[in-house]
Amino acid sequence: MYLTLLFLPLYGSFIALSFGRWIGAKGASLITTLCIGISALLSWIVFYEVAFCQSICLLKGGYWIESELFDASWGFLFDSLTVVMCVVVTTISSLVHLYATSYMSEDPHLPRFMSYLSIFTFFMLILVSADNYLQMFFGWEGIGLASFLLINFWFTRLQANKAATKAMIVNRVGDLGLALGIFGLFATFKSVDYATIFACVPAFANQSFIFFNTEIDLLTTLAVLLFVGVLGKSAQLGLHTWLPDAMEGPTPVSALIHAATLVTAGVFMIARSSIIFEYAPTACLIVCFIGAMTSFFAATTGIVQNDLKRVIAYSTCSQLGYMVFICGLSGYSISIFHLMNHAFFKALLFLSAGAVIHALSDEQDMRKFGGLVQLIPFTYMMIIIGSLALIGFPFLTGFYSKDTILEIAFANYNISGSFAYWLGSLSVCFTSYYSFRLIFLTFFTSVNGYKSSYSHIHDAPLAMAIPFIILSFGSLFIGYYAKDMMIGGGSDFWGNTLFTLPQNSLIFESEIIPQYVKFIPLFFTFFGASLSYYIILKNPSFSFQLLKKNNILRKIYGFLNKRWLFDKIYNDWIAGPVLFFGYQISFKVIDKGALELLGPTGIPTTIKNFSRQLIKIQSGFIYHYAFMMLIGLTFLLSIISLGTSYWWLDSQLLIIFIGAYIFYHSVYLLSK
Repeated sequence: MYLTLLFLPLYGSFIALSFGRWIGAKGASLITTLCIGISALLSWIVFYEVAFCQSICLLKGGYWIESELFDASWGFLFDSLTVVMCVVVTTISSLVHLYATSYMSEDPHLPRFMSYLSIFTFFMLILVSADNYLQMFFGWEGIGLASFLLINFWFTRLQANKAATKAMIVNRVGDLGLALGIFGLFATFKSVDYATIFACVPAFANQSFIFFNTEIDLLTTLAVLLFVGVLGKSAQLGLHTWLPDAMEGPTPVSALIHAATLVTAGVFMIARSSIIFEYAPTACLIVCFIGAMTSFFAATTGIVQNDLKRVIAYSTCSQLGYMVFICGLSGYSISIFHLMNHAFFKALLFLSAGAVIHALSDEQDMRKFGGLVQLIPFTYMMIIIGSLALIGFPFLTGFYSKDTILEIAFANYNISGSFAYWLGSLSVCFTSYYSFRLIFLTFFTSVNGYKSSYSHIHDAPLAMAIPFIILSFGSLFIGYYAKDMMIGGGSDFWGNTLFTLPQNSLIFESEIIPQYVKFIPLFFTFFGASLSYYIILKNPSFSFQLLKKNNILRKIYGFLNKRWLFDKIYNDWIAGPVLFFGYQISFKVIDKGALELLGPTGIPTTIKNFSRQLIKIQSGFIYHYAFMMLIGLTFLLSIISLGTSYWWLDSQLLIIFIGAYIFYHSVYLLSK
């Protein structure tokens, strides 16, 4: 059952890709959706056995790599963390598959699309079920490949090509850090297996090594290298630029990437490596600060975006910041709890946004929407539920995890905790603002779209509505029912899967913080919603007039709209100089210049010219050759007689050279 759960998506992907032209679009959709659906059902059964019955399962496969001390085998570990991820991945993926059968029904390449979705799910399952870092890295690279194929699915579009290439290149930077981290783990622990490494970590606490005459903490270095991989895959500040551009792919791709698969891999990896981060407090500090800044950056950027999917994409980036910074504060269980909650309402938001785009003939600019509340009421209700869960509205799914994250941050009573708490609280305000801005611009403002788009508008069909209903129930109730089980005080749900040092566990301290602190995020939520209502609906000309008159606000708006100028900095200061060096210096000056003059072009030309001059010496008179031999022999003997001044010349080589020289000329003279 466990292996069937993992390999059914691979089977469905193989059938759709290999036999799609014979079974057709409907056959490929049916087979892939059925395989993922069965896998989702099995994942819930496995969840019951492993999480509820505390029956951890470890399956060992055959050997993969055996080389001296390096031993890596195929193994599948099913513990509480793995089964939670399996449930999230397979459930969301099955609903996305069902949604895609209707959303992509007019696409002639639907079998290929369904195959890519299934292989994406398979690689994610391999990642979360691996029992060693090398196998996890195999799944890590696999989801990167699948994301490239899916973002670039419409490969005839230039923007899709650019977005897929950008995602691949940016993720390669992060993957290099993760690969170095895995090399470092093997160099330190002589193994890549989770069990071996995690058992030995406490023995290596406070150990250091010398790097460029500088003493560096060993576990901090390993944790930071692992976190570099998280920066790329989970789109944290610095390597986040690929995430908004990934919206060029079809909407089901966006839902799968942002809700359950690609971006959650980094958070999972931090949770899996929790014991390494616990014994590296400096690395935890870095994780906390970068996560908090990512949350704030994405929230501020999202308030001025006009593309419907891009707004939701920045909300994903912001929520990932919450998951990461709470890991930096040792709240690994809360991070996974928020990851699970976020998967449901973010998938609901993306799929609902896809329904709006589908209804309006692929229009994504919110400024061209308006007046849709009476035309597509079902989709409107779904976006309302997803948005309220996203902003942490009381008693919806997001409320139970997001507020707990902020309370834990406040309960740290240190600089990192306070920094994360206040940036996270301000991010709540911005999140509320752009969520209600999305709702108001799409459904309540006056009609701004083309008549041709509104003439045949329709609500979501049944195949798209069923995933909405299931995800809406998850967005409403999953947080309430799972809170005490996953993060409740005294709960043994996680067992030994997640490790937290006793002094870093603050779940009980968060219950006794001042009451007004717990109401600050709620205040920011209502403040952001009220501000959005006033600016978008009540007085829509207010913001325009304000920006028109105030130069400072106009510059701030441009700064946020251009995404804090990260792309410009990368293009002007990194990509531009690298391309200039690659063409002007490396190619033109070195390859086509110095190397060719000293190599294939210069040396033959030099030899040819020298040989032409040498021919003139070959006069044919014996006494000329004898004179040249005498001069050469005298010169070489003079060098040898100088002794130690030329110690670097080997006398034996000189004798061999002289003998060869005399032999060559003797043969030449005899031939005459």
